[in-house]
Amino acid sequence: MNRTKGDEEEYWNSSKFKAFTFDDEDDELSQLKESKRAVNSLRDFVDDDDDDDLERVSWSGEPVGSISWSIKETAGNSGSNQEGREQLKSRNSFSSYAQLPKPTSTYSLSSLFRGRTRLGSFQSLSDALSDIPAKSYAPELGRPKGEYRVCSLERFRSLQDKLQLLEEAVTVHDGNVITAVLIFLKRTLSKEILFRELEVRQVALRHLIHFLKEIGDQKLLLDLFRFLDRTEELALSQYREHLNIQDPEKRKEFLKTCIGLPFSAEDSAHIQDHYTLLERQIIIEANDRHLELAGQTEIFRKHPRKASILNMPLVTTLFYSCFYHYSEAEGTFSSPVNLKKTFKIPDKQYVLTALAARAKLRAWHDVDALFTTKNWLGYTKKRAPIGFHRVVEILHKNNAPVQILQEYVNLVEDVDTKLNLAIKFKCHDVVIDTCRDLKDRQQLLAYRTKVDKGSAEEEKIDAALSSSQIRWKN
Repeated sequence: MNRTKGDEEEYWNSSKFKAFTFDDEDDELSQLKESKRAVNSLRDFVDDDDDDDLERVSWSGEPVGSISWSIKETAGNSGSNQEGREQLKSRNSFSSYAQLPKPTSTYSLSSLFRGRTRLGSFQSLSDALSDIPAKSYAPELGRPKGEYRVCSLERFRSLQDKLQLLEEAVTVHDGNVITAVLIFLKRTLSKEILFRELEVRQVALRHLIHFLKEIGDQKLLLDLFRFLDRTEELALSQYREHLNIQDPEKRKEFLKTCIGLPFSAEDSAHIQDHYTLLERQIIIEANDRHLELAGQTEIFRKHPRKASILNMPLVTTLFYSCFYHYSEAEGTFSSPVNLKKTFKIPDKQYVLTALAARAKLRAWHDVDALFTTKNWLGYTKKRAPIGFHRVVEILHKNNAPVQILQEYVNLVEDVDTKLNLAIKFKCHDVVIDTCRDLKDRQQLLAYRTKVDKGSAEEEKIDAALSSSQIRWKN
């Protein structure tokens, strides 16, 4: 959007806006905290009050969100990730500049969507954002507002004077002053001259990019990225416009136009996934709303939906599908298996999400089937790609019967972990059997004090302690 002189002065004098500082909490960070809650919004789909955390939908323990909020919260700072130009070669006039190397981007869309850095390690989005160097911007000096004096910059008329003014502002490291000067230059210079001069003044350039994002001047920002030949940032800025489109069908059509933007091959595929996901969500939402209103489908009668599936992250969509459409054939759009194959969801994430959904419904038969595998000889075996200790934690969180808990605690391979879980969740038989197998008389005696007197567990402990067939270690 284009701002008039009055608009910019109002921006500068308004207490609502201020320059970026070292100590400020960036508005993007506060928005990030809100966006992380979107991943946890899957709790709204069911009727309960228990405190579900992000791990239920993330196999790595970090929150995983949609492209939408990942880009919204991180891309706004991507300009600050750019490395400074190596050096400015000598020039004879304002129009003769040496070609400077293009900066490289730190994050890709797919990295954000998967919760990975370019180096491949997992990290939360808040960690990713904290990697952005805050010193890309100059600080505000922190003086009380009453000590600032408003002065007119109109006396700086020549280009040379204006550029010297900007350089002095950068030298004093006052973010307020730099922003004020940039507003003045933006109003009094053509954009071609402004862009050309800022290209070799990286601190001021980053301030301008931050300022344009704050005031929403998307047109000038896009022009600046074109001038700088920052094609990925240009594409990213255009892509972010979908966040301003509320109508799902219009947003879907806009995303379709973003598929051809100049992203990397990997990120272009990710834009395609975003479009495909929203397209599918629109179909699922329309069908499920109809089924819910008809009142003839048991799952919707017992567990009415409390949120729309539209614009939800992929992992939340998978949870929704596992909750409401678990037994559907693979050929349907709402089938969890279909989602897994279409978006190449890893086994760990799929199993963890399906477990959370089916345990929430207390569908223990589905939980059992999720971990039962059969070899080529027809023998069945329990296998958990997420680790049985994690399975036990989720089952307990969803109030699984002790018989089921004990079955899965017994499947934990590490003996110490198994014993700790059994004690924590009061799986008495597992504790007794494990202590007996370890021939740990002292621990068994200590545990005897924790079971009810006269109970079957106490009798079992006494029988073990009096057994002549066990050679106790102590």
